[in-house]
Amino acid sequence: MGGARDESKAETHFGEQTVPLADKQGMVDGVFHSVARRYDLMNDLMSGGLHRAWKDALVTAVNPPPKGRAGRRHETNDRAFALLDLAGGTGDVAFRVVEAGGAGAHVTVCDINEDMLAVGRERARERGHDLAVSFEQGNAEELPYADRSFDAVTIAFGIRNVPRIERALAEAHRVLRLGGRFLCLEFSSVDLPGISSLYDVYSRNVIPRLGEAVTGDRDAYTYLVQSIRKFPRPERFAEMIKAAGFRRVSFTAMSAGVVALHSGWKL
Repeated sequence: MGGARDESKAETHFGEQTVPLADKQGMVDGVFHSVARRYDLMNDLMSGGLHRAWKDALVTAVNPPPKGRAGRRHETNDRAFALLDLAGGTGDVAFRVVEAGGAGAHVTVCDINEDMLAVGRERARERGHDLAVSFEQGNAEELPYADRSFDAVTIAFGIRNVPRIERALAEAHRVLRLGGRFLCLEFSSVDLPGISSLYDVYSRNVIPRLGEAVTGDRDAYTYLVQSIRKFPRPERFAEMIKAAGFRRVSFTAMSAGVVALHSGWKL
């Protein structure tokens, strides 16, 4: 009872605002409801297309098998390579994995936001991936999957939006099979002084205006930029991954530290 009371009073950040922990998920949902249809376009515009290279690095690390049998869902007797992609509603990472692995992978996309999932389902049908990719609504803090269901778990640019990151990491560990790998692509800390200053000016001033022009929602992209600054530095996040039970934890900085690819294994 005491723990529940304490959490009911807990606070967290929503961008630069301090908000009740219990309210954050609904506020994040509102952001992605607003931008779902143009989310991937904005990723291209904000990063100058670099997000494609970052996600390709993620897929290379996943290393989906080139041969095998892809199942419709994540059944334990289906020996296709089973990947869970968290917060990947529009399917961008899932499609890359399927296309890299041919018939050897099945991807379950789990996202809490139904608007993002609707975009992903449409694109899966258009690309002919509707058998290889499943889209399911769920909360990363309480995954609706059995223990040891997946060979790999990925999350790209989504972990910083989770209210209770520790719970999401623990859940990722729980649903991984022994020998499975967790991979997280997330914005990080630019450490080069000149680039850091330029990036700060660009992210604070250009991205919100671009978001307003493309999606009609400046506030959503103001929040997304601010959430990057609130996210733990890569060394600290690596410690959080270790605390969730992962081993051989590492991270690789890319693009002068704009993003980092984090890795951990369930051993």
